[in-house]
Amino acid sequence: MGTVTLRGIRKSYEKLEVIRGIDIEAQDGEFLVFVGPSGCGKSTTLRMIAGLESISTGDLLIDGVRANDLRPSDRGAAMVFQSYALYPHMTVEENMGFALKMAGVPKAQRTQQVHQAAETLRMSELLGRYPKELSGGQRQRVAIGRAIVRKPKVFLFDEPLSNLDAALRVDMRVELARLHKELGTTMIYVTHDQVEAMTLGNRIAVFNQGKIEQVGAPLELYNRPVNTFVATFIGAPKINLIPRPADGASAAHMALWVALGGADLGQAQHIGVRPEHLHVSADGAGVSATIALAEHLGDASILHVRIEGVAELLKAKVSAEHSHFQGGQTVAISTDRTWVLAFDAKGQRV
Repeated sequence: MGTVTLRGIRKSYEKLEVIRGIDIEAQDGEFLVFVGPSGCGKSTTLRMIAGLESISTGDLLIDGVRANDLRPSDRGAAMVFQSYALYPHMTVEENMGFALKMAGVPKAQRTQQVHQAAETLRMSELLGRYPKELSGGQRQRVAIGRAIVRKPKVFLFDEPLSNLDAALRVDMRVELARLHKELGTTMIYVTHDQVEAMTLGNRIAVFNQGKIEQVGAPLELYNRPVNTFVATFIGAPKINLIPRPADGASAAHMALWVALGGADLGQAQHIGVRPEHLHVSADGAGVSATIALAEHLGDASILHVRIEGVAELLKAKVSAEHSHFQGGQTVAISTDRTWVLAFDAKGQRV
């Protein structure tokens, strides 16, 4: 079992409250991701689960047992940090088995568990090396292996890939997904990278200013965000948010609002459209716009388009077959209203 339940969790440093009431449950065997901007409280929440930070108020339950006052070593959780924290004078095998050695596990059993973990991570050939002889990705594997050998109820990952380059991060995401499927152990993973969150999590909890804005499956958050914070944080390029035209707004702004269906949504103060749902054509029907910048990425192009009277450029993501669009070109933009999201004056979806 590996169920982790947080009920009314709060954390304060003297008069500063940084976690303002967290209620969430990581189900047995799931991959739950905490995502949000820097300083939103996601790492502090993870550290409270691990026992590295005290809980001011609320209850932490691990498999139904209140764990607020349990020592970190007694919680059945193993944490993997952003920094690898490997002992430089120890081999990979010694690093991976060190916690077991300190716990008094016999050498033969330690060796068996370390070799089993190394095989799972496909790094058996590295056991005799020292950390200085390893790449960043290999060091991160060792840090994960050190957690695996303890056979915890839950793995806690605190931005474990942030020190790796972009290509290696992709490889390690694939490796972590494979590892979760193979082990079937509960994993709680903290990141500020929404791409990591979307690709790894069974569910995602979006943090903001010490609270959780929304919890759900990746596509649920992407397609049905509860507010503008979630809508703008999840998705790259960011969602287009078009404000309701004020009195005296340009004809183009008014036409865009009507085309998006805003006139039929009385409470809507902003309309949201994902870049891939904004259609661009050279000679079709739609609202007139000018391409300010065309970013050709190979497999797709990101078009930044300007509509008269709308302050921010809109972004449209088009397939590679439309790479002929260029900056300065006049186009028509439209959308399927099925994909339009509407938000009220408080930023809540309506």
